[in-house]
Amino acid sequence: MGVQAYVLMRNHYHLIVRTPEANLSQAMHWFNVSYSVWFNRRHQRSGHLFQGRFKAIVVDRERWGLALSRYVHLNPVRTSRYGLTKAGQGAKRVGAGEPDSPQEVTERVRALGEYQWSSYPAYLGWMKPPEWLETASLLDGMGVTRTERQAGYRQYVEAAIRMGNDDCPWKHLQGRVVLGASSLMTMVRRALEGDEREQVGLRQLKERPGWEAVVRVVEGLKGEKWAEFRDRYGDWGRDLALFLGRCCCGMKLRELGLLAGGLDYVSVAVAVRRWEKRIESDSVLGQVTAQGKQQLLKTNVK
Repeated sequence: MGVQAYVLMRNHYHLIVRTPEANLSQAMHWFNVSYSVWFNRRHQRSGHLFQGRFKAIVVDRERWGLALSRYVHLNPVRTSRYGLTKAGQGAKRVGAGEPDSPQEVTERVRALGEYQWSSYPAYLGWMKPPEWLETASLLDGMGVTRTERQAGYRQYVEAAIRMGNDDCPWKHLQGRVVLGASSLMTMVRRALEGDEREQVGLRQLKERPGWEAVVRVVEGLKGEKWAEFRDRYGDWGRDLALFLGRCCCGMKLRELGLLAGGLDYVSVAVAVRRWEKRIESDSVLGQVTAQGKQQLLKTNVK
């Protein structure tokens, strides 16, 4: 497995990697466990180190590799402190909000260049890249000489900073798990038609069931229609549906909230976490959840 770009933030990280085999999930599980154990021992702490679950996206490197590397490298300044939050960028895309001042732009550029926990300085030639970091393929189209490629990449990244708006690649996802043309999604699906036991690392790339399937499963488990229990105080049906939609369908919190009756994404996150805690101590609901997962896995997606 070769690393092509990375950024380490306070509670999460992003990697762009190339792997010749379908074993990324196993590799990342090993990395997360090993690094967390080492870090906790060194700093005399316990518990989770990184926020959220590991998620992998299959990327068309030729078409999206460069844009994705810019998105990864801009993480350190994509914060409210530097005026580059999602909301702020969204406002600028529709012409709303105040224009960025020269001082704001200068501060963003400075902060990004000084951030140490990223492969960005290696891409610019400001530090020697470690042996496990490979930058050449993504810089290939930025110029003829190494100096030209490094300068071209810096200009490409800083252009997004100066504009106060970098195009988020995730809105172009195919089936929530493929960043590329429809032909790449088709190719990935064909690769899944064989024996799944030989393709453990690719199972997650199957198109997942949607909200309608989740509602049907929960209705079957409860023996009631969704409209009858969705807003019933103390009923566990909606929490189960939100949990299944999140863990089995990979749906976003905001999307789930809208589908479940207009909840905000914070309420959805709280409900999902509440359900996770509940099934740890309630064996009956744990069995119901397992049945729901099993039924969704058998759902045929058209």
